[in-house]
Amino acid sequence: MLPLLINCAGQNELGKKIEPTVITEQVGYDTDDPAIWINPEDASKSIIIGTDKDTNGGLYAFDLNGKIINKVTGLKRPNNVDLEYGFYLHGNTIDFAAVTERETNTVRLYSLPELKEVGAFPVFDGEKERSPMGISLYKNPETGDFFAVVGRKSGPADGYLWQYKLTEKEGKITGEVVRKFGKYSGLKEIESIAVDDEAGYIYYSDEQFGVHQYYADPSKGNEELLVFGKGDFTSDVEGISIYPTSSKNGYILVSNQQKDTFNVYMRENPSKGKIAEIPVSTSESDGSEVTNVNLGPKFPKGMFVAMSNGKVFHLYDWRTIEDRIKSQMKN
Repeated sequence: MLPLLINCAGQNELGKKIEPTVITEQVGYDTDDPAIWINPEDASKSIIIGTDKDTNGGLYAFDLNGKIINKVTGLKRPNNVDLEYGFYLHGNTIDFAAVTERETNTVRLYSLPELKEVGAFPVFDGEKERSPMGISLYKNPETGDFFAVVGRKSGPADGYLWQYKLTEKEGKITGEVVRKFGKYSGLKEIESIAVDDEAGYIYYSDEQFGVHQYYADPSKGNEELLVFGKGDFTSDVEGISIYPTSSKNGYILVSNQQKDTFNVYMRENPSKGKIAEIPVSTSESDGSEVTNVNLGPKFPKGMFVAMSNGKVFHLYDWRTIEDRIKSQMKN
């Protein structure tokens, strides 16, 4: 019983768990990963996109009150989701979400906010180990090129992630592999991937090891820039979210899954180590996302969204997270 007592004591030192402002309606099977689409006309009408991970799973859209407003069902174990803005497709500019479909080794793409399929492409062709899990989209701010960075259930010690350039073909979005990169410890798996478009970095969670950092632009090479977070997690290193406070500064939040906390690192210099640890009400959180956009009275400085057991997502007022970060940094 001693380890349990120590863990409880550690939790108490972090303070009371932060409660979500909103808990979404339940999906059918098992929530896994969210993304936040900002409505350009009215940010208070933005939506949360989230996966329901199962053989007969789906992609769900929720309003900011947590109500299900749209869904795509019948997907074969959709795992992670990410989104980007401003892709020129068939004469129109669209926003879109990309979802990994594990049992078909496919990435599927859907227009936003409609959730109409606008493309699909196979991933890890020719590999024995496929089963796509993690995905993050990257829009190069200088060239305007779009990419999908995709991880899998298992893979080699180097070249675990593949990066695909997204282009239009016959009125649909497709992807062509342009890069194979990424070291892997071999301890468990790599799922969560996040790209900081503005800063130009890819981060991914090597579960039970740490967080790796690489350049997002394939032309900058495959050199590993940093590994951080080693020793900071109870077990699995999971969901990664990046909250900018300026063009260069901000926070990187990483799920400490088995402890139900999020470890916080400096966006401008994560090598300085953990600066705070935020106890949350989510249970075993796999995936998360954050925005700094004012989404209305409930979320004036943005929103933090985390998957939780119970087939739901938790929506947090960013102010409650930020207050806890700043109070811990003072101590």
